[in-house]
Amino acid sequence: MSSAHYLKKMGGEEEQMDVDHQHHAHVQAKKKEPWVDKYRPKKVSDVAYQTEVVSALEKAMETHNLPHMLFYGPPGTGKTTCALAICKQLYGPELGKKRVLELNASDERGISVVRGKIKSFASTTVGEGVPGYPCPPYKILILDEADSMTNDAQSALRRMMETYSRVTRFFILCNYVSKIIDPISSRCAKFRFKSLDGGTMHERINFIAKGENLQLAEGTLQALEHVSAGDMRKAITLLQSAASLFGSELTGDRIREVAGVIPDEKIEELLQLCVAGDSQKSQALAEDILKDGFPCLQILEQFGYYLADSDLLEDEMKAEICLKLGEVEKKLVDGADEWLQLSHCISIATIVCSTKPEK
Repeated sequence: MSSAHYLKKMGGEEEQMDVDHQHHAHVQAKKKEPWVDKYRPKKVSDVAYQTEVVSALEKAMETHNLPHMLFYGPPGTGKTTCALAICKQLYGPELGKKRVLELNASDERGISVVRGKIKSFASTTVGEGVPGYPCPPYKILILDEADSMTNDAQSALRRMMETYSRVTRFFILCNYVSKIIDPISSRCAKFRFKSLDGGTMHERINFIAKGENLQLAEGTLQALEHVSAGDMRKAITLLQSAASLFGSELTGDRIREVAGVIPDEKIEELLQLCVAGDSQKSQALAEDILKDGFPCLQILEQFGYYLADSDLLEDEMKAEICLKLGEVEKKLVDGADEWLQLSHCISIATIVCSTKPEK
């Protein structure tokens, strides 16, 4: 074999090795990708449960001339997914990197960000489109968690929306539409996203479990639905965390353990001790739960939910205890001592329960 032929052969083998290495790296990256991103719908029509929103968005996209949009609703219901899917359908994966800017307003919420990043992006003109996609002559700025922005920043944003609407469309995403100032709200087409129901969530989780070769025991889907409270993103993240920790066989108890949820039997026992008027034992049990590492807010939240569903007390008593739970939660958020507040709340609950009339 001549030296030239040998060098050519070696070069070809090295090139093939590079291709194989890149393919292997890509496969490994896909395996490590968060399931929330891996299974995120790529088209607006694939977004689950939000029927009215999807229908309205698909009609709006037929003209390719979208207005400013305001997406609001609970977390994990598809707001960001819808916004990103619109961008992918309009611009494709490559042009979307230039035409779309996504900012999280909870991290960058000051007026300086609006005058800096947002203005520099919104004010520049757009270039040529790419074949195969509509590529309308404007850019899209996605502002997530916009309800965290200060009023001054929102006022500055409103002026940007007016000034640069010809070349930039603004997608405002938030959980609480009441925290968005009226001048911004009135300039946007509003879309309300609903919390996902159990059937929709079960269907999506089963789809992901099949794709990841997971075996879900009876009660696993119900546990995910309960701890996520209609938040699909939280449910998928919990599923991935549980699979990483416990392997492919998952149960409801394992999901609850990963979610950091207090076992139902402990909360039930705590309520029964309060109803029995046993202050000493109820205080001791509450302290034990706190020492197990569960935050006070988590204890009070689960206690409140269990109390509301219980038939051990009259509605007036439930209302009185829930009012106290709200007061204590406010004090905890303000930085009060966890054990003192929990002890106070359990004491009040025991006193209220002990006044339960005999039947």
